[in-house]
Amino acid sequence: MKVFRILSINPGSTSTKIAITHNKEFIFQKNIKHSHSELNKLKDINSQFKFRKNIIINELKKNNVDILNIDAIIGRGGLLHPIKGGVYKVNEKMISDLKKGVSGQHASNLGGIIALDIAKQINAKAFIADPVIVDELNDIARISGHPEIDRISIFHTLNHKSTARLFAKSQNTTYEKLNLIIAHIGGGISIGAHYKGKVIDVNNALDGDGPFSPERTGSLPVGQLIKLCFSNKYTYSEIKEQITKKGGLTAYLGTNSVEHIEQLVKTGDKKAKLIIDALAYQVAKSIGEMATVLHGDINAILITGGVANSKYITNYITQMVNFLAPVFIYPGENEMQALATNGLLVMRGDIPCNIYT
Repeated sequence: MKVFRILSINPGSTSTKIAITHNKEFIFQKNIKHSHSELNKLKDINSQFKFRKNIIINELKKNNVDILNIDAIIGRGGLLHPIKGGVYKVNEKMISDLKKGVSGQHASNLGGIIALDIAKQINAKAFIADPVIVDELNDIARISGHPEIDRISIFHTLNHKSTARLFAKSQNTTYEKLNLIIAHIGGGISIGAHYKGKVIDVNNALDGDGPFSPERTGSLPVGQLIKLCFSNKYTYSEIKEQITKKGGLTAYLGTNSVEHIEQLVKTGDKKAKLIIDALAYQVAKSIGEMATVLHGDINAILITGGVANSKYITNYITQMVNFLAPVFIYPGENEMQALATNGLLVMRGDIPCNIYT
């Protein structure tokens, strides 16, 4: 059997994760942390390109990885125009849209840019898989209540779909035969209704609706938000930052660390308990909302993401929703495995390679 050597690249807000796989075997993995002081020297996401690329190359060299032997590079997908799920070849149109930030600026935009740049140097292929803007929504789910505002699909696609496939495999079936509700609980939170392999409804986990998270406010009472915006207390960028980076647990308790908050709860801190319970309560309520989208026909509820390591939170959610369907916990983010697997499948020809237009 031919061995495909694949480099996976996953740029996050404060880290760049890389991995080398030979077919399904992980040969090397590294989570490279970036300090805020390092990143603050760079004015925007595009300015981080050389910084992150050079760190990746140096880390591979330091660990005796010969990049000339790499067959393919697969990056985390960024904020492109809405597309269906799957693996996409990185082309110049995609690079242009990632650099422009056509759907917003995020570190994930660098995944495809770095992948293609390195691939060109070593004559390898470059891909992305299941980017955050995958859009498989039913048309009815797009209606917001105002004709100038559509609900949009921005969520943790890669982890949602890889977790779904892991669960399907454990049940000796396929993702395309299941109805699932998946809750990704991390720095952001996304709750999706998965119908036969498509995410037909999901909250906007970047700066839109849904439960509040360690860093994001989620849905807010609209009237009060309008008053806040026109209070002259904050600029547009300050409001945006409060919604996306300084909201949720951070705003209420001054920390985004669920582990630290749990310690406060154990010491009898009533405010900490109320707020962490409210986060779990809102996640459970959103799961109930997605149950109606699937007409109650649910094979399982899957809880994943970094915060799913908290038994306090997952137990709270499970107690509220297990009357709907069996609940399964998949702690952490399976993104590096998902990238590597997608890269291998497309190189073998087991799944199609889509073209971004």
